[in-house]
Amino acid sequence: MKTVILSGWPERSTLFLLPFCLWILGQAAVLATTIPAGTSIVVTMVGPLSSHERPGRTFETKLATDLKASGKTVAPAGTIIFGVVEKSRNAMGVRSTSEPLTLNLKSIAINGQRIPIKTTGGVAPETVSGFTGLQKRTGVSAGKGVLHGGTKLQFRLAEPLNL
Repeated sequence: MKTVILSGWPERSTLFLLPFCLWILGQAAVLATTIPAGTSIVVTMVGPLSSHERPGRTFETKLATDLKASGKTVAPAGTIIFGVVEKSRNAMGVRSTSEPLTLNLKSIAINGQRIPIKTTGGVAPETVSGFTGLQKRTGVSAGKGVLHGGTKLQFRLAEPLNL
């Protein structure tokens, strides 16, 4: 039986594997990006949303502009972001409340996964064009206000977002 000794084998494999490992680490750093708290996120409503929606109802939006971190686009415009109704005029089933419609973002869809997202305090969209002049001026309405598809809303991240 012959014994084969591979002289220099560990050095050659190390020379091959080291650059490969460094490349993998570099790719992981590119993929794991943190968007800092306080970052502004502008979204466009996909469908309509009434001021009388029940709290907890989810809705769909799309990023209106690219979401960037360190000068690189981490989520392009058009990326789906899901939101939730925090408060509404339909609070606890009572339709006569003057509670404003308050929204927050809930998750962002990246590569087929929903990544949790938390925004600050919500957005009270009574100031957007989906509401009548009287509703905007008084903050009270006897009827429904509607945010139409295409309405833009701005949110701020309450916590860093890791993508």
